[in-house]
Amino acid sequence: MLAMQLKIGTIDTVVILVYLVGIVGLGCWAGFRQRRGAEGRSYFLAGGTLTWPIIGLALFSTNISTIHLVSQAQEGYDNGLAYGNFEWMAPFTLIALSLFFAPFYIRSKVATLPDFLEQRYSRPCRDWLAFLSIISATFIHIGFSLYTGAVVLEGLFGIPIIYSIIGVSLLTGLYTIIGGLMAVVVTESIQTVVLLIGAICITAMGLWQVGGWEGLSDNVEPVKLTMLRSAEDKANLPWYSVFLGYPVIGLWYWCADQTIVQRVLGAKDENHARVGPLFAGFIKILPVFIFVLPGTICLGLINQGRLPALPVLQAETRTEPSRELSATEQQVYQAVMSRGAGDQKPAGVDEIAHQTGLDRRIVYGTMTELVNLELLRFKSQDIYAHMITNLLPVGLKGIVAAALLAALMGTVSGALNSVATLFSYDIFKRWRPETSDHALVIIGRVVTFLAMIAAILWSPHIKRFGSIYQGCNALICYIAPPITVVFLWGVFWRRASAAGALTTLLTGSFLGAVVFFIDWNREKPWLKQYIEWDVPFMMAAFYLFVICSGVLLVVSYMKPAPASAEVDALVWKNPLESLRGRAWRGIGNYRILAAVLFVVMVVLYVIFA
Repeated sequence: MLAMQLKIGTIDTVVILVYLVGIVGLGCWAGFRQRRGAEGRSYFLAGGTLTWPIIGLALFSTNISTIHLVSQAQEGYDNGLAYGNFEWMAPFTLIALSLFFAPFYIRSKVATLPDFLEQRYSRPCRDWLAFLSIISATFIHIGFSLYTGAVVLEGLFGIPIIYSIIGVSLLTGLYTIIGGLMAVVVTESIQTVVLLIGAICITAMGLWQVGGWEGLSDNVEPVKLTMLRSAEDKANLPWYSVFLGYPVIGLWYWCADQTIVQRVLGAKDENHARVGPLFAGFIKILPVFIFVLPGTICLGLINQGRLPALPVLQAETRTEPSRELSATEQQVYQAVMSRGAGDQKPAGVDEIAHQTGLDRRIVYGTMTELVNLELLRFKSQDIYAHMITNLLPVGLKGIVAAALLAALMGTVSGALNSVATLFSYDIFKRWRPETSDHALVIIGRVVTFLAMIAAILWSPHIKRFGSIYQGCNALICYIAPPITVVFLWGVFWRRASAAGALTTLLTGSFLGAVVFFIDWNREKPWLKQYIEWDVPFMMAAFYLFVICSGVLLVVSYMKPAPASAEVDALVWKNPLESLRGRAWRGIGNYRILAAVLFVVMVVLYVIFA
């Protein structure tokens, strides 16, 4: 067990404790300092005082969670750089946020994105989006982050998963409830720095030990160092699904999800709201190298014999081998199964070598072949803890552990504040319009606590997903399409009507639920005899987007939108109109920054294609 291997020194313990006390204290202080008893927009949107560096760092920190640190390293080990596409496609959608969406959000002075949807369409559209946003924030942003962080803390320190979930939830909930968005963004800015330091340390140490890029290239399959893959590749992320499917989920996540965009809504002015996302876009170049690549580096180090091999488990889906097993393969497989791998108890290389009397290098090679035959699987979700345990010296272990806590607390605190804002403004205030701002803040704090409880109860069930990162993105693919459709066409097509938008949201949500149900149960015999489902989740998002766009088009023509000056002010006459807004001079000009970011990303894709 990794928890038994790791020796936590005094320095590591001090670093972790100082961080926990410091970050909670800072969050509480920021909330009290802003204004004791802050009300309304001051609590939920930091009083409209956020500048572009804070917005950019907060966007990055809320997006980068333990899911990235743990699951992207897992994907790097299993599939190489392929899932780095989720990082490098993000800058393109952040450009869209900066140019096309942020100006309308600031000009309309909305506190929430459902509020914007009401101004553009209707009150029922606002209600449905508020409901979907609360669900996604609680069960995707908070739930997946809590579980993934708990997995690593268990691997590092032996803390049971449920205790980790509860402990971090209480600490994060404390400063979020007290300080509101100001506490969230101030602590996020600090946590981003800690997160980057920890991630860079582990990447640098690993790359140095593997022998640099040349050493890595010599010890992993060449395809693992490429971004774009064919449909036959085991990563299940064909190149065309990236370019067709990611814009659908990316536009929802970066441009229409309250948890993320709330930082932009609190911007000081329109230019800060535009430049902040572009700054975040430049930072998003880093995760491929400091979150995904470490998993691939670890594979190279294991293949070199510099790191112990990961333990194995029985494959999730039992299949017949494509060929007859050799005597050695049968011996190793039986030894692994006898140690409880069938009951999801991991079996290590040293254990099997001792049991069979075979050389450990032969055991590792045989295990790898059995994994390729889909009879076993490496316990790759532990890859990040594995690297921390075996690569970092005393002191750095504490820094990286603090980085894990930073990522976890940053995402959870941002999502909690968004849930409070959505419920207070979009549900409760509609029910009781006379409610004072002070009362709304109290209600928001209660809702923050209840959302935390719901996420704690949900988090342990996430273990049913084979890959945490793919599971999280699959859920997003089933939620995002109808929301992306109504926002995207809403700012570019004046004739998109309220009836069309509501029909699209309801129809798209229903279809998304059906597709999720089929995908979740696709291996069940009672369903498999009727449906052979083998659609990559990113392509499912694209197909749902096309269907939802068709629904919006047809219903909007059948029930057109009436003339309205208010709606006209929230629709671009043409895409180039978005470039005519007032901008700062020089390098701070959002037009220049957007163009530079676009070119940089295209060049990176050409290099790593």
